[in-house]
Amino acid sequence: MQFRRRLPAAVVCFFALIAGSLCAGAEVGQKKGTAAPDDPNRIILDVTRVNILFTVADRKGRFVTDLVKDDFLVFEGKNRQDILEFTAESDLPLRLAILIDTSNSIRDRFRFEQEAAVEFIQSLLRPGQDKAVVVSFDTAAELVADLTDDQRRLENAIRELRPGGGTALYDAIFFACRDKLMLDQPRHKFRRAMVVLSDGDDNQSHYTRDQALEMAQKADVVIYTISTNITRIPSQGDKVLKYFAEETGGLTFFPFKVQDLSQSFENIANELRHQYNLLYRPEPLRADGQYHEVEVKVKDRKGLMVRARKGYYAPKL
Repeated sequence: MQFRRRLPAAVVCFFALIAGSLCAGAEVGQKKGTAAPDDPNRIILDVTRVNILFTVADRKGRFVTDLVKDDFLVFEGKNRQDILEFTAESDLPLRLAILIDTSNSIRDRFRFEQEAAVEFIQSLLRPGQDKAVVVSFDTAAELVADLTDDQRRLENAIRELRPGGGTALYDAIFFACRDKLMLDQPRHKFRRAMVVLSDGDDNQSHYTRDQALEMAQKADVVIYTISTNITRIPSQGDKVLKYFAEETGGLTFFPFKVQDLSQSFENIANELRHQYNLLYRPEPLRADGQYHEVEVKVKDRKGLMVRARKGYYAPKL
């Protein structure tokens, strides 16, 4: 299957409506209604739980892994929320998307980037538990390895990539989130992450930057970006990469030498093994389909920084 194929407008609208009804990190429960209990179409939305996966580090960037539920405060807007569930998650099954820029702009560094991505898969994925998908993008986004725990298949797909064409970064993010990372449910049972290897200079996408970000937020995906810009002067593409990472609770890496690229992948792997997870039921509950800002804080311990996504999209009833 390739994302390059154009779908009829009616079909695109249908999938867009489905995607829009999903909220990032939210689970919807059921309660008994007045209809017959065997009515397969009778679903009354009752409880929404928002899932937040996050990392805590000290001022030196070292992971802090000894915190408990009572160490945290959660706010939705100005309203403090009650944490229903809390766990330190190092073993959650991982659902990972690796997005590789194959445009002409990164041609001279491409072979090294391929090998660094292969090393990342070898060090991170646990067969039978974690799964990854590989998406390349130049003039269009293309699925080159579907969601699988087969490391060899993923490695071969990466090594077979060849650079050429423009850059459809936003389309690749949108596709990977909507069509792949949203699949496994319930959401709080999986870590969903994306690693984007690119210069960030999109010039081919049909979706906008904010549409791609919205889909990532609805899929509850943390985005880590690695810039292929080897100059020390920040580019507009670097700002785009940083934007995606900051809004979803991830990080951006700037390896100025290609030899530093492997370290960037290793840092991402370490972070994915040192995270916390919490769930809360929004009070007041607003099933309005809108974006709601969320903030997680550590109380009574100074100098600690929480990195988490900045909000979620509520379901619309």
